[in-house]
Amino acid sequence: MKKFLKTLIKILKWIGIVLLGIIIIALIVRFIGQRINNKTPDGGINETMYVDINGTKQWINIYGQDKDNPVLLFLHGGPGAATSHTAYVLTRKWSDVYTVVTWDQRNAGKSYSADQNSTELTYDLMMQDGVEMTEFLRKYLGKKKITLLGHSWGSFYGSNLVLAHPEYYDCYIGAAQVVDMDLNEQAFAQAATKWVGNDAEGKELLAKLDDPDEHDFAKLMLMKKYGYAGDQDKHDYNEIGAMFFNPYYSLSDYVKSMRIDFSVYQRFITGGEFDKFSLVGRTDYEVPYYNINGGCDYQVCFEVAQEYFDEVNAPRKKLYLMEDTRHLVIGKTKQFSEIVHEIAKTERQYSDE
Repeated sequence: MKKFLKTLIKILKWIGIVLLGIIIIALIVRFIGQRINNKTPDGGINETMYVDINGTKQWINIYGQDKDNPVLLFLHGGPGAATSHTAYVLTRKWSDVYTVVTWDQRNAGKSYSADQNSTELTYDLMMQDGVEMTEFLRKYLGKKKITLLGHSWGSFYGSNLVLAHPEYYDCYIGAAQVVDMDLNEQAFAQAATKWVGNDAEGKELLAKLDDPDEHDFAKLMLMKKYGYAGDQDKHDYNEIGAMFFNPYYSLSDYVKSMRIDFSVYQRFITGGEFDKFSLVGRTDYEVPYYNINGGCDYQVCFEVAQEYFDEVNAPRKKLYLMEDTRHLVIGKTKQFSEIVHEIAKTERQYSDE
């Protein structure tokens, strides 16, 4: 028995040594990768900071290859679904034509804090945040106007900012554009009815769409069952690798981001304040208007965005439809980047005239 215990202890000791070695090697590799990813481009900018916004500290990263390029503020989705853990992989593909600002909105990602988590979200609060961040960037980067690119909730948010303050923006790009939540859910129910047909299991899920407590889960299950869920799109980058080599995230940052109480956002979405962002009947834009939507996006129902696009009045507008793509259009970084570059080229042509 003693011999067995000695052998077991020896084996466990060696296992511990091997595991410790693996951890040390992984941390060294991560350290090197982070340093490489944190380099500032020659003639460019790579700055990370917390900005005083509307009584809170909110995190941004500014990255670009040429300081003279126009500035683009990227508005993440959710609300509350910050993308800063992987966003640098996405946004750096645009950094040759834009100085890109990644912003973790109020109480999201690296902007999370206990005091923000206890503050109820309102239309006015979020709009003031957006205005103050815009004003800061215009002053800090010496630009009269900036471009907005919003994904999902960010497109809902961005549209409202551009409509309310066209004097601050030179262009608007909506990705997976949200128009109105009621219209969205009506369109989803119609589409899902066609998918289901006579499928008994599908019919059970359809029936649950009318139950407020079951709606969100039933919608997700319907999209998964019939192939329209956002996570069924294949990203063209490794998300785990992006997180591992993220130059802006410490391990404690990842732990902190897990503390967020998403009930704050749920109350915002289901309450009347969120409905104030509706774009119904608000179609007159004073800046160029672009949409990049997924042709299989039923999270926000791309048909609703297309119908709204047709009604939009803007100095110029264009809709891009990414075929066989669901809600996470930004996840197909190469194709998405090509579209952003085309938009940047168009806008530069007009600014040079």
